Amino acid sequence: NHFRDMCDIEFTIEQGKLWMLQTRAGKRTAAAALAIAIAMEKEGLITKEEAVMRVAPDQLDQLLHPQFDKDASYDVVARGLNASPGAAVGEAVFSAADAVAAAEAGRKCVLVRWETNPDDLAGMIAAEGILTSHGGKTSHAAVIARGMGAPCVCGVEALKIDAAKKEAAVAGTDIVIREGDMISIDGTTGIVVLGAVDLVMPELTGDLDTILEWADEFRTLGVRANADNPEDAELSRDFGAEGIGLCRTEHMFLGDRKQIIQTFILNDDELIREKAVADLYEAQVGDFYGMFKAMDGLPVIVRLLDPPLHEFLESPRELDVEIAKLEAVGAPSDAIAEKRALLEKIDGFAEQNPMLGMRGCRLGIVYPILPEMQVRAIATACARLQKEDFAPKPEIMIPLVSVLPELAKLRGVAEAVIAEVAAAEGVELSIPVGTMIELPRAAVTANEIATEADFFSFGTNDLTQTTFGFSRDDVEGEFVPQYLNEHLLPYNPFATIDPGVAKLVEMGVELGHEGNPEIVCGVCGEHGGDPESIHTFNRIGLNYVSCSPYRVPVARLAAAQAAIKQR
Repeated sequence: NHFRDMCDIEFTIEQGKLWMLQTRAGKRTAAAALAIAIAMEKEGLITKEEAVMRVAPDQLDQLLHPQFDKDASYDVVARGLNASPGAAVGEAVFSAADAVAAAEAGRKCVLVRWETNPDDLAGMIAAEGILTSHGGKTSHAAVIARGMGAPCVCGVEALKIDAAKKEAAVAGTDIVIREGDMISIDGTTGIVVLGAVDLVMPELTGDLDTILEWADEFRTLGVRANADNPEDAELSRDFGAEGIGLCRTEHMFLGDRKQIIQTFILNDDELIREKAVADLYEAQVGDFYGMFKAMDGLPVIVRLLDPPLHEFLESPRELDVEIAKLEAVGAPSDAIAEKRALLEKIDGFAEQNPMLGMRGCRLGIVYPILPEMQVRAIATACARLQKEDFAPKPEIMIPLVSVLPELAKLRGVAEAVIAEVAAAEGVELSIPVGTMIELPRAAVTANEIATEADFFSFGTNDLTQTTFGFSRDDVEGEFVPQYLNEHLLPYNPFATIDPGVAKLVEMGVELGHEGNPEIVCGVCGEHGGDPESIHTFNRIGLNYVSCSPYRVPVARLAAAQAAIKQR
């Protein structure tokens, strides 16, 4: 009653007399924290605001993901980065195909890779969890795993993976993890265990909904989700997302469609290219129709194609090995020549630093048929849904803009296509066009860029990369851990927004409103789901944050706490 909290009390009894030694707020699980906060509010001991402040956002991961049983006994064989929360147990598999095969046979598996790439998506979906020896918290494996709600441990440098032999040796030990061996990973703590650990499954209680409803009463920051398919969009909506802040269209070009985009990239024949684009258009109309329908009445920001084209092509290293094998077995010369010609073409797309190369809006300017196709698909899907009495609200985001003319050019392309579709379909289409602010130059010249933008979405993953000069796929497994140990950095800037990067965001927001007083500003990088970063974004005055579906409840609670604290 005095402290208005659940307390641990230390006492002793000496010669029949009770002595109170000390007391402190008691430790509690996430479920207990919710129950205690709600009970005390109902008893009138604390207010709703205090109840909301009593629950740590990070604790909610305990309620949304499986965890290792706290009473389980196990030995940790390796450690990496806690890239995506939750725990997973399954057979070790070393390829996406093997993961799919295991899942189809009813066997649970953990996908073990040096690093994942878009080709691994089917295996990542099939696996219980993902384990990589390379990459950080914003690597492909980490970002995709968080989006799917799958546990992931990245950057386990002690693992020396031999995918061909289907085994991984643990450096400094005689332990070798072979295909079929049971392993357990904890994406909340970043540990790897040889053998199966008992799991405790999540319990979604009514208390969580109650606290989140109270949180929504106090927060001023909107919360959207990063989602690329209707299933994730519906999940996001169930978790309370108020729209989609980032739909990555490159994820829609995988699987069977990868061959289509490869045909476009590798062929010089315009007719073949046009046929490939037409096939992609039909597929994209269906993609966007499903997304907009799932989020009926809520905004869906669609980012036009962003990654460099080489990401859709075969690995030149693997193709080189394939050619060597063909030569070793005396394969026909024409088959070898065909592979060599393909390798030469793929090498032609290689860049010294592809993350700073021909990607984003640059890709759309060099290959204007691609943004035209995507905008046409967005507008067509929107028109069809309007005719079916739905209320689609798509928005088009142009990535990696650094100078105003880039945005002006591509905005003109988008508006012309939208007008053309509206006339052909006999409907009125109002589709905002904005840009992703992910380069320092864009942030410091945001007043100019805002004159051609309806909204800004700050891509803080790339903004952190380009501000620090760090490669997000490399540094977290290399020198960042040493920097953290030596206190050269207070925390990983890819996990929690750095003050310097935050200043660029704040500058972008302020200058953006100078150029366009009505501009809407949000964040769609991984920082959008980090509670500490959310406090910073709330102070800056952003309109919303966007994060992976499973982090939406965390973001809702953190946004409420930020508003209460600031008030």
